[in-house]
Amino acid sequence: MIYYKVEGHTNLLRDGNTKAIINTNMTEYKNYMSLKQSKMNESQKIESLRNEIDCVKNDLSEIKELLRRLSNGS
Repeated sequence: MIYYKVEGHTNLLRDGNTKAIINTNMTEYKNYMSLKQSKMNESQKIESLRNEIDCVKNDLSEIKELLRRLSNGS
């Protein structure tokens, strides 16, 4: 494979075959992956909380309906 330096960037190379830009700075890459993982974890946590809130809403609706039935039946 042939790599070319990207002008103005010491940590970037361009692949001669695919024209892809490759970052050779492992610290930046690890920071990026860490940030990506923490964002993914945050999204999963938010989705989990949404699901829990939906369950609580459904439970409250059922309780309200049962209370209505009991009060109408008396």
